Amino acid sequence: MEVDNSPQNLNRIVETVRAACVQAAQQGYERAAADGLCDEGVLEVALDAIRSLDLDSILRELKT
Repeated sequence: MEVDNSPQNLNRIVETVRAACVQAAQQGYERAAADGLCDEGVLEVALDAIRSLDLDSILRELKT
């Protein structure tokens, strides 16, 4: 299987991953804030949401 390393495809991958990170952070932040966590706790939950993203799943979706 040949990999498309064109600048356009790599940009599409990067932008998709960025969007997934932003969405995960927003959802984590909102969930933690609704639970009443302090500012540091809310930030940590948002960062953990990014860290726990399933990047393989995102890349598989891009192939379809």
